Amino acid sequence: MPSTKKHDTVLLEALMQKGMLSKEKLEPLLKEIGQSGATLQQVLISKSVIKETDILQVLSDTLGLEIVDVRNAEVDQKVLDIVPVKIATYYRFLPMRIKGRTLTVAVNAPMDLKTQDEIRTQLGYEVAFVLTSTKDMMEALKRSYGLGAETLDRMSVVAETASKKDSKAQEKDELTDLEDLADDESVIKLVNQIILEGWRKRATDIHIEPFRGGVSLRYRIDGLLYETNISPGVKKNINAIISRIKIMSSLNIVERRLPQDGRAMVKVQDDVLDLRISTVPTPFGESVVVRMLPSSRLFSLEKLGLAMAELRVFESLIQKPHGIVFLTGPTGSGKTTTLYSCLNRINTRERKIITIEDPVEYEMKGITQMQVMSEIGLDFARGLRSILRHDPDVIMVGEVRDLETASIAIRVALTGHLIFSTLHTNDASSGITRLVDIGVEPYLVASSVEAFIAQRLIRMICSDCKYEDKITPKELKETLARDLGLKDANMKIYRGKGCPNCNFTGFFGRVAIYEILLVDDEIKDLIIKKTSSSHIKRVAIQKGMRVLRQDGWQKVVQGVTTAEEIMQVTPIVDPGVPVRTAIATGTRPTKGSPPPSTLSDESSENVQGRRNYSRLARNLNISYKVYKSHDELIKGVFKPEQLAVTKNVSAGGILFVAHKPVAIGSLLDLKVELEGDENPIVCLAKAVRVDEDVSNKTYDIAVCYLDIASADRAKLNRYIDSDLNE
Repeated sequence: MPSTKKHDTVLLEALMQKGMLSKEKLEPLLKEIGQSGATLQQVLISKSVIKETDILQVLSDTLGLEIVDVRNAEVDQKVLDIVPVKIATYYRFLPMRIKGRTLTVAVNAPMDLKTQDEIRTQLGYEVAFVLTSTKDMMEALKRSYGLGAETLDRMSVVAETASKKDSKAQEKDELTDLEDLADDESVIKLVNQIILEGWRKRATDIHIEPFRGGVSLRYRIDGLLYETNISPGVKKNINAIISRIKIMSSLNIVERRLPQDGRAMVKVQDDVLDLRISTVPTPFGESVVVRMLPSSRLFSLEKLGLAMAELRVFESLIQKPHGIVFLTGPTGSGKTTTLYSCLNRINTRERKIITIEDPVEYEMKGITQMQVMSEIGLDFARGLRSILRHDPDVIMVGEVRDLETASIAIRVALTGHLIFSTLHTNDASSGITRLVDIGVEPYLVASSVEAFIAQRLIRMICSDCKYEDKITPKELKETLARDLGLKDANMKIYRGKGCPNCNFTGFFGRVAIYEILLVDDEIKDLIIKKTSSSHIKRVAIQKGMRVLRQDGWQKVVQGVTTAEEIMQVTPIVDPGVPVRTAIATGTRPTKGSPPPSTLSDESSENVQGRRNYSRLARNLNISYKVYKSHDELIKGVFKPEQLAVTKNVSAGGILFVAHKPVAIGSLLDLKVELEGDENPIVCLAKAVRVDEDVSNKTYDIAVCYLDIASADRAKLNRYIDSDLNE
């Protein structure tokens, strides 16, 4: 055969012997090898003739080499220091360990004798091989040495920073050097690697953050930030990297004292990304955030996570001839995506649709889109007035921020236009309060708004590593059943183990949960009477509205996400109202059924105001560890134990005083010491309320028990009742 490598001969003979490669398929492959100079293994994989995993197994059986999984391999730093990144990347191997004078390396194919001799000469070690896939090896190399280590190794070190130079002439020279270096091939390649890595990981944002003595590179994936290992050389070249990003987005590379915003378009394989670049000055250099948006995206209501009943409600709302539909939620909750999906559904040749946004997130064919530019006086209010002269049928206003914008939007809606917009509120009913607070008359809100829709984004369990959690606390299942009005609490709860597909997070992708408040005649009357948002919410729940947490619980029961994910992003179900779940499950709670659980007797009063558990004002010693998520708890992430004293205690939860705040939704590994009892109560708890005592510089933290044993709960009840009786 054309290739003279012994490895090709051995592989060919083994494949022929096992019947995995026929002579008919071999002839064109040999021709390809002769023309390209590639190895037999490379051609077999590139032509999809045989899978790489099958080839590795054949080599393992034939040569007696071990196949290893390097995806989670942790290489000792001493080994990495001995083997330079340029040697590892040039010869394409991952150094695993050193024992005596033997270096064990992971490769995707055994090396020929000449290559082994070269490595032995440069490193001074004998070489032993283990096998792994090409993709896993390259990922492990990137993780071990840091992103862009190979590129940085070839780059020259940037000159000293301008702060170490005195004269303006020297500063000018440095800026000139940065301009030249930013156009250097190695810097361009490094920036491209950073963007490409973000695209591969499904990141929505890239954060480059300088700090004292180093630089942090983080990717936001499915709403959470993940640190990426980078080479120490990034700190030395950070100015050149930032200058390159600025040049890409047509920003001023000389200006480092003021924030700047820019935009760039890049092509990654078959995808075109719209990059939104923002820089802000910090004491240690400029911090850069790159938001990555696909230039073309399919917006579909069906893919938002809506239940069938909710989908029908959306369909009816977007077909209204006039009125306003408000999407509410914090920044990053997916409001814009939902609005685009609504516009995409009604985007026809018969309708004139105009949007005014800050900024224009996605380009949509057939829709006129306007960008807010405050620096020249083009704000939402002025743009909205101009839009009316273009005879629109449907208008989307990016956000209602002030009375002027709200007044114009309401006036436009009352004159026969359908308007979509957003508000920053925590739930649907709070949107009413928000509009009244900025000065809109209640009767105008009641007469113009068709619906307030609150939403949040939750992470979905990865389908590749999804498994049923057999040890879910019984109390949690009972809570789901009560909140959803289910008679049977024996549902299945799922989690993700973590796999390469989801970057070992257990989650892949996000979906929305919704709370839809329809403004019907009864709600309109309450708005005009200036009724509180909490009362309006209770009335809406009685009429069948499903709140955010209930929609989230439904997705937990369906196996879409985890209970911890819902608890982190949604408030507790309002307990004073019976849950009607005809929309969610087609069932209703039976007469006399208890109110929905709140996971805490801090708010578990029934309609008559009576608590489910007696509460005792008593100072008890407790200790606790705080975990941000269930994943941290399962992985045993080290957390220091903290001491505190309770203000009051019940069999449902405790209220204690701490010197440091705890994030609402955090999980606590809790230990409560009862007086006269040597066996403390140990359980998992969840923070549901945090109040700051400014005068004492302390925090009152309310937690509820999640998995307390029945015997411990009974012991608490006896302890409290005996003290109260005395």
